[in-house]
Amino acid sequence: MKQSSFLQVQRDRANKRAVVIVSQLPGAEEILLYPHEQPPSGVHIDLFQAARSAALRDQSVTVEVGGIGYFLSPINPPLRLLIVGAVHVAQPLSQMAALAGFDVVVIDPRSAFSTEARFPGVTRIETWPDKALASLGVDRRTAVVTLTHDPKLDDPALETALRSDAFYVGCLGSGKTHASRLARLKSRGFTDDQLARLFGPVGLKISAQTPAEIAVSILAQIIETLRRG
Repeated sequence: MKQSSFLQVQRDRANKRAVVIVSQLPGAEEILLYPHEQPPSGVHIDLFQAARSAALRDQSVTVEVGGIGYFLSPINPPLRLLIVGAVHVAQPLSQMAALAGFDVVVIDPRSAFSTEARFPGVTRIETWPDKALASLGVDRRTAVVTLTHDPKLDDPALETALRSDAFYVGCLGSGKTHASRLARLKSRGFTDDQLARLFGPVGLKISAQTPAEIAVSILAQIIETLRRG
């Protein structure tokens, strides 16, 4: 990698900006493409789309565009999962998500639930969820899941998440609970298009029953959403 590209990539990582290093094959020509921004002038649209696809898959790939070969190497910001509610489901979900490569944060102002014993090695924030999300900064590599069943905790977090670039926003609860949740959010000015982003009841429909099984269904849905873009 050229020094100029290296320095720019370092700045992009610090700013949580996804970038794809595009190297022409053979040869030393190298450019940086930003897959979630507008295509720059002079770059073939097929090459830009290939860079975007590589970024979504988190995989390097070799492509040919216009008879020229290119090696595409995506560098994405870290994946994050922000879990609102230090409840039973959050325990296996935090561990599974960490194994899947997510930086996990459990958010719950209730110190009796949010303990090191229940969440060993997991980053915990004991403050109100909307304040925590605002301080963490929710970007397009962030998933947010609310698990408390308490509107006083879940709703402010959802309002913040729905106004962000989070690629996934999910809510635990029954169909009836979710309908009430949607009505509350709509009364606060959220549109149908905004509310359509919510995954609720959260998780893939695999007839999950135990906290661990529910955690599997949630993480699977998050990964599915991430990889399908």
